[in-house]
Amino acid sequence: MNAGMKALLNDNLKSLKLSTMIRNLQSHLRQAKQNKLDYDEFLLNLTEDEVLVRKENGRKRRLREAKFPLLKPLETFNFDAAPDLDARLIKELSSCEYVKKTRNIIFMGKSGTGKTHLATGLGMEACKQGVRTRFVTGCGLANELIEARDEKLLGRTVKRYAGYGLLIVDELGYVPFSTEGAQLIFQILAERHERKPVMITTNMGFGDWTQIFGDPSMTAALLDRITHKAHVINCSWESYRLKETLKKSN
Repeated sequence: MNAGMKALLNDNLKSLKLSTMIRNLQSHLRQAKQNKLDYDEFLLNLTEDEVLVRKENGRKRRLREAKFPLLKPLETFNFDAAPDLDARLIKELSSCEYVKKTRNIIFMGKSGTGKTHLATGLGMEACKQGVRTRFVTGCGLANELIEARDEKLLGRTVKRYAGYGLLIVDELGYVPFSTEGAQLIFQILAERHERKPVMITTNMGFGDWTQIFGDPSMTAALLDRITHKAHVINCSWESYRLKETLKKSN
């Protein structure tokens, strides 16, 4: 390939925003010449680099957008400290089939049992597989929605939260909602019903959710929606954070 053709090809790749192909063009041309590659094989190798880089950039972008407080992948979860947890189910959920089937996931149990770690790990897997994900605490979501309503931005905010491929609501029940907060949370979850999945971590059994949302009728309607075809995972083992603390104190 002469200098003029290379310059034109670089200009075309730049116009198409194929920066990785521009960066790797020379090495692939040299490799193709040395190995006597066909045009189709050369083009396939060149485009594969671009695809891989874009996938990785997309994964990093989705992780940033998800706003996980800490990045805790599933492989760092201590399954030995959670003897009643069905590890095969967690592995199955990591394939993100539940997203395609719009099945919610609810982790229930005491503080320190790893609910947030499991939710974060599954959320990171979703990001890896191209699912736009958002992690938020129940209290944080309620406050954001109230602020959006006060600033007359509620419609836009509800639309944004309704649009994520996966919404993770952490620590639901740790702080009771105000009447306004409960109604707005209900609105978000109702918008997502049978359209996009929700993952919830909570320290309260379903029978106590009226303490979170206040209104019994709204609570019953909400539970009816989010538990429909949901994976409910009871984290019944002892807090391993507490175990670690007790070990250190001995």
